[in-house]
Parts: sequence; structure tokens; C-alpha cells
Amino acid sequence: MHSLFLKSDGSLWSMGSDQYGQLGDGNATTYKTNLPEMIVASGVTTIAAGGFQSLFIKGDGSLWAMGNNDFGGELGDGTFNNTNRPEQIVPGIPPLVTAIAGAYDYSLFLKSDGSLWGMGDNAEGQLGGGPLTKIPKEIVTNNVTTIAAGYSTYFEESLFLMNDTSLWAMGDNSYGELGNGTYTTIYPNGRANLPQKIVPANVTAIAGGGEYSLFLMGDGSLWGMGRNDYGQLGDGTSNSSTNLPEMIVTNGVTAIAAGSYHSLFIKNDGSLWAMGDNQYGELGDGTYNNTNRPEMIVASGVTAIAAGAYHSLFIKNDGSLWAMGFNINGQLGDGTYGSAPYYATNRPEQIVAGVPLGYNQISAQVLSGNNVQLSFVGAAGTNYALDRTFKLSPANWVPQVTNPAGPGGVLLFTNTPDPATNNFWRVRSVP
Repeated sequence: MHSLFLKSDGSLWSMGSDQYGQLGDGNATTYKTNLPEMIVASGVTTIAAGGFQSLFIKGDGSLWAMGNNDFGGELGDGTFNNTNRPEQIVPGIPPLVTAIAGAYDYSLFLKSDGSLWGMGDNAEGQLGGGPLTKIPKEIVTNNVTTIAAGYSTYFEESLFLMNDTSLWAMGDNSYGELGNGTYTTIYPNGRANLPQKIVPANVTAIAGGGEYSLFLMGDGSLWGMGRNDYGQLGDGTSNSSTNLPEMIVTNGVTAIAAGSYHSLFIKNDGSLWAMGDNQYGELGDGTYNNTNRPEMIVASGVTAIAAGAYHSLFIKNDGSLWAMGFNINGQLGDGTYGSAPYYATNRPEQIVAGVPLGYNQISAQVLSGNNVQLSFVGAAGTNYALDRTFKLSPANWVPQVTNPAGPGGVLLFTNTPDPATNNFWRVRSVP
């Protein structure tokens, strides 16, 4: 019910439900926001949203968390106390934290030595064995490269890849989401659910949904297993589950995301596709009807995706952020809380504007009279200065001219270089 996003300057932003402090804004009285608010000004490199907790990694490799902690200690701070401010869980001391995943009531993270760690509830063995833990515990000692956590209120599974590209899984298997050919959650030694190898090699990406799992193979094929009553596997059925991986798309898939009961993927042409539950418009196809086959939502330009419980987010190649789906807590960040009866939007809407394609790109054209024209694409209306130096070690930048960028962000500089020297040029924004 909340969303996080990261800007190119390393700032962390959040919107949506803040009932447990998961937005990290320190606000103890306002339990939701429908506009993005900045939580951390810089230095954040990786983000993950769980059910009611948020995780992020800083540039020094430290792990931070905020939000709900009383389901099982999913923040990993040694308590069961919620927090509405980011707190450091793992310091930036080697081996550093490199990847994170959040689920309903537990969290996973990966260290630079390839070890997999987890904290929180472990009722289904999603942490690989033992009782719940409110401090991080090591699950696999080395060679893990990628992690994913399934999102469900009651039944949760964990997935990970090893450096030999094999896929492993652990946790609940009531719907066959582990893909091991059974519907049995195995508890050796009375409780522990140990990791099982599911696919021996060539897996490149993984995603955990609500009692179902998705993965990509090296040939670009998309596979799925587990619950399928909303058509989230995209195999043309909506009334069955599968306990073995089945191929959904034969090739061309580059990225995947799984929500509670809907799935998203990107193809190599930048198109966005979706299938499954659509009761809140989370597929973005303009309807509130479920679909059991992949359908194209955006034709091109999509570079990244994320699936919430009942909403979806994606980024386009101009850096703009888009969203669709359930918005009753403001998780889309569009300034509303949706409108009755769905409290949602079923079409993608832009939340954060991008910049023109080619932004910060400079090109040169030689003109008559030894002039050189420099073309630059920047932010419309911003003043930019052209500076010149004859050497770089050390540089002695001398301002030449200042021009404002036009409505499309384009501006031109014309100057006459000295043919007897080496000329170096730079463009910079100025007040």
C-alpha cells in the first residue's frame, strides 16, 4: 500500500500508506500521503518495499529500514518495535549489503561475499529453517547472486539464484509456487524448510508474487509456477495452479515483476506487458477485467517495472515515473486517493516528469569562417554557460557566453576556436 522510488541524484522518495511508519518521514500523526515526499536527500543506491516495511542500501553498503516490525521482527533491529524514521540495520563494513527484498512479514538481503541473510517471520520456512528471528540470520553462506521474496499475507516463498545460475526456493508450497512438482511444504526436522534446487542452470531473473513465482531464462523466455486463479501466470487458464515451471513467453523478455496476483514484464523492444488480476486497474489496460494472457500495455520506451500488491509502477527511457492501479492510500503519488467505486486508475498516468531524450548530450558542427556550432539539450528555460580551456592539466575554464535553453530544452552556442591550440569545451547550468 506504499511506493518507493529512487532518483538519479541518490535521493529516496515515498508515497502512500504510512500507518506503520514505512514512508520513513517521521510523521506520527499523518498516516498516508498522496504526493511523493523526499526521505533521504542523497546516497541511496537500492530500494525495496515489503508489505508494511521499507528497506534501502546506501552507497557505503549499509542497510537501512523503517516501518512495521511487529509481525516478526522484519526490520532486523533486534526488537518488535515499529519505527517511522530510517534506522541502520547493517553497517557499511565489508562484506557489504548488495541486494534487498521485502515481503509481507520478513525481509531478505544479500552481502558482497555471496551470503544470503533474512529476518522476520519464518512460519512457512521462508527463511530456510528455524523460528522467526528479529536479528539478521545467515541462510546460505556463499555463491548467491540474486534474491526475491514472495508477497502474501499468509503464504510466503523465497527465491534465489546461485552463481552457477541455478534457481533455488524455500517456504510455502500450498499452490506449487516452489515449482518442485508437489503441493507440499516440506518441514524436515519438524520445522525447517531447507532451500531446494528447482532449475539447474541458465536462470537470469526471478520474481515472487502472491503464492506464485516467475523467472527468466537466458534465452529470454518467461516461466511461471504456482497460483493462477486470476490468470497471473498468463498461460490462458484462470482456474488452476501448477507445481512445475511452465513456459509463458518463448523469447524476448528482459525484466519481470510480480504483485499479489498480477504480473508485469518488459520485452527487448521496450514494450510493457501485463496479465492477471485487474480489479483495481493494476494492469493499466483501461478496464477492470482480469486477463489470463499477456497483453501489451505500453508499446515502447519502458526500462524498469515494479509491482505492488494491487498497483504497478514503471519508468520510461526519459526517466519519467508512471503508475496505475489501486490508490486508496495515495500509493500512486498523483495527488489523489482515487475515486469511488475503485479508488484507482486503470490507465498509466505520469507521476514524475522525465527530461527530453538526449538530455545533457552535446554535438558539434563546423561552420564557415572557422566557427563551430555546439548543440546541447538541457532543461527548458535554464541558463547554460559555455566555457573554454586550452588544456586539461590543469584546466583554466574561461566563460565564453551564456544562453537560455528553449522550450524543448535545445540551445545553440557559436564560437570561433583558435586553430593553433587544443580547445576543450564544457556546458554548465548557471543561475
